[in-house]
Amino acid sequence: MSSIYYLLEKGRFSAFHRLKSVEIWSFFEGGPLTIHVLDPHGGLTEKKLGRNFSKGESFQVAIEAGYWFAAEQRGPEQFTLVGCTVAPGFEYEDMEIAGRAQLLASYPQHSEIIEKLTMA
Repeated sequence: MSSIYYLLEKGRFSAFHRLKSVEIWSFFEGGPLTIHVLDPHGGLTEKKLGRNFSKGESFQVAIEAGYWFAAEQRGPEQFTLVGCTVAPGFEYEDMEIAGRAQLLASYPQHSEIIEKLTMA
């Protein structure tokens, strides 16, 4: 397995990508984080990391293998510090970065979030 710390600064995002393994995201410090998840059937869900359980946030979420996902920092804080854990250990060849056109063709109903959280 592998485990990393990941700092996401205000105004930045982690672009849509997918892994061949389940990835566990853990919240440590800073503002809340939203992970947008596109499932193979066309659905879009939001998983929220943070301290405010009454707003649906949690300290830890799992992202299913093969699902497209992107993360964005929310709230007034200047950063979010999370941890990402993958088993078996992360390998770059097990990750695929989504192309905007590719996702728009597969998920046209979610064009707004895809255009916001992909690289052109």
